[in-house]
Amino acid sequence: MTAIPHAIPSPGESGHRFDSERRWAASLELGFDARADGHTRLARARHQGPLRVQRPFYPEGGAEACHVYLLHPPGGVVSGDSLNIDVEVSAGARALLTTPAANKLYRADSHAVTWEQNTRLRVEDDAILEWLPQETIAFDGSRGRQTTTIELSDQARCLGWEVLALGRPASDLPFASGCLEQRFHLTRAGRPLWLERQPLEPEHPRFGGYWGQGGATVQASLWTVGLDDADDAITALRDGLTASSRWAVTLRNDVLLLRYLGNSRNEAWELCRRAWEILRPRLAGREAREPRIWRT
Repeated sequence: MTAIPHAIPSPGESGHRFDSERRWAASLELGFDARADGHTRLARARHQGPLRVQRPFYPEGGAEACHVYLLHPPGGVVSGDSLNIDVEVSAGARALLTTPAANKLYRADSHAVTWEQNTRLRVEDDAILEWLPQETIAFDGSRGRQTTTIELSDQARCLGWEVLALGRPASDLPFASGCLEQRFHLTRAGRPLWLERQPLEPEHPRFGGYWGQGGATVQASLWTVGLDDADDAITALRDGLTASSRWAVTLRNDVLLLRYLGNSRNEAWELCRRAWEILRPRLAGREAREPRIWRT
């Protein structure tokens, strides 16, 4: 992984402060197991602080995916927050995780104290995890780091996405200051497949330059690992998604990556949702069944 200059300093470095007395930590640990009859159950759910789950749902039938909604009652992340989510899907289990609403990253306080979000997803052989959170909205002046770590066994399958909206253009409140950093670490059987580090700083030339963010206010990344025929999946995406220069799909190290860069949250969300509909039968052998929470 190539180091990128101007990334967020670690907590405690010059320009940022992470005061342990002001920190509000929350953690959630989930474990999914497969029973002998093929039924997936939420076998473990431990939490600390304001992170919860609703009861598991089985809208596709008992032997299909277990749907779980992740809840963060405060509705957003502020300076000093530290959210940690750990999900393990045991061999043969199938789980789909989503959220009931957008995640909001609020403006940093007067001391520029950062926040952090850490998500660790572990999937064992013959298991399938779908990680489908609703979008994240970064308010002007927000400062923090998001880290997503995906650890797959050799025969594991996984599909997930991250949709990020910068600022609130509809309210004439652009993302004009602050600093976000996104990190993705995906390994399979211990072998790194996708390592990425992306700083987002409005004051850096990269943010407005066409060689970087290009002034776009919305971006999305969708990843899929475990497809039997990735070339067929890419063809289906190119044929089935709306023609637009704002997205592209590639295959690197057995990871299918779909990227969006534009200015519409709705467009990015619909692109990911439609891509999931196309990919899910190829990944999991069944049609997509939208979580009801998306329509409430």
